[in-house]
Amino acid sequence: MSKPSLTSLAIASKKEDLAAAKASVVALRKEIADMRATQRLARAVAKENRAIAKTAAANDRAEKKAARIAKLEAKLIAMKSPPVGRLAIKAAKKPSKVIVTKMAA
Repeated sequence: MSKPSLTSLAIASKKEDLAAAKASVVALRKEIADMRATQRLARAVAKENRAIAKTAAANDRAEKKAARIAKLEAKLIAMKSPPVGRLAIKAAKKPSKVIVTKMAA
């Protein structure tokens, strides 16, 4: 048996170091890919949440607009309708009859 030379040991050591470095590069790439996937998913969720909030705000505006229109229509109907309460009683009164008396001439 021959003894392994110093250079062959150094080469083997360098090969092991290289293999370890390649393994760490592969692990880092996998970690980066996982982080990118997580970021992509987070952006998609945020975009979906913004869209939901936007539609909710639009629905809220539409509901407020409909309520405002209904209120104004009710006010318009109230203005067009005849008076109610004391004003109706006053308007319903007939003027009293004028009594004409004959004066002696």
